[in-house]
Amino acid sequence: MRATDVLNSLIEGGLHEIKRETNGLLLSGFSAGLDIGFGPLLMAVMLTLSQGSYGDLGTELLLASTYSVGFIFVILGRLELFTEHTTIAVMPVLDRQASLGELARLWGLVYASNIVGGATFTALVVTLMPDLGAASPEAFEAIALSLVDHDLTWLFIAGVLAGWLMGLLAWLVTAAQETTSRLLIIWIVTAAIGLLHLPHSIAGNVEVLFGVFLSPAVSVMDYLTFLALATMGNAIGGVVFVALLKYGHVVRGGD
Repeated sequence: MRATDVLNSLIEGGLHEIKRETNGLLLSGFSAGLDIGFGPLLMAVMLTLSQGSYGDLGTELLLASTYSVGFIFVILGRLELFTEHTTIAVMPVLDRQASLGELARLWGLVYASNIVGGATFTALVVTLMPDLGAASPEAFEAIALSLVDHDLTWLFIAGVLAGWLMGLLAWLVTAAQETTSRLLIIWIVTAAIGLLHLPHSIAGNVEVLFGVFLSPAVSVMDYLTFLALATMGNAIGGVVFVALLKYGHVVRGGD
C-alpha cells in the first residue's frame, strides 16, 4: 500500500469516528478500557508464577509479550482507544475536513470511557482475584511501581515515546494487508512499550490502579500524577511525531 493510500485510509477512518454517535463512541471506548485490562492482569499472573523478577531478561521478555494481549484484543476488535486517535483522528483535522472542536469531542469521549472501563475492570478483578489466587498483591505492586517510581520529567518524556510508538502502530496497522501481519505489528510495538516500561495512559490506568487498591506503596496522588503526565505525553507523541510528520511528508510528495 502506498503512503498516500495509508494517509487517505486514516483520514477516512478518523472522519468516520469523529462523526460517530456519542453512545457508540462511549460503548466502544468503555469496552476497550475493559479489554485492555487483560494485559496487566496476565502480567501479574505471570510475575506471580515466574521464578524471576523485574531486571531478569527472561521475565522482562515474558511480561512484555503478555502486555501485548490487551492491545491485541482492542485493536483487532476495532475498539476505540485514545492513544490511537492521537494520530488517526488528527489526520482529518490536518486535512481540513474536521474541526478542532470535533477532535476534542472525540478525544474527550474516548478517553473518559477508556478510563472508566479500565477502572471497572480493576474493581472487578480486585473483588474476585483474591479468591482465585492466580496473582499476588506483590505482583500488582511491582507492576505499578515500575511506572510510578520515577520523577515527573521521566514520566512525561517516556509518555511522549509511548504515544509516538502508538501513533506508529496506528499507521503500520493501517498499511498492513493481512490479520497475521497486523497481529505481528501490534505485538512488536506494544511489547516494546512494555519492555521499556513506558507509560501508556490507558493500559497504565489499570496497572497503577491495581497498585492503589492493593499496595500501600502506591497512593492516589501517584495515580493522578501518572495519569496526567502520561496522557499529555501520549497525546504529544502521537500528534507531533506521527500525525504531523507523516501527513506533512505524504502531502509533499512522499510517494
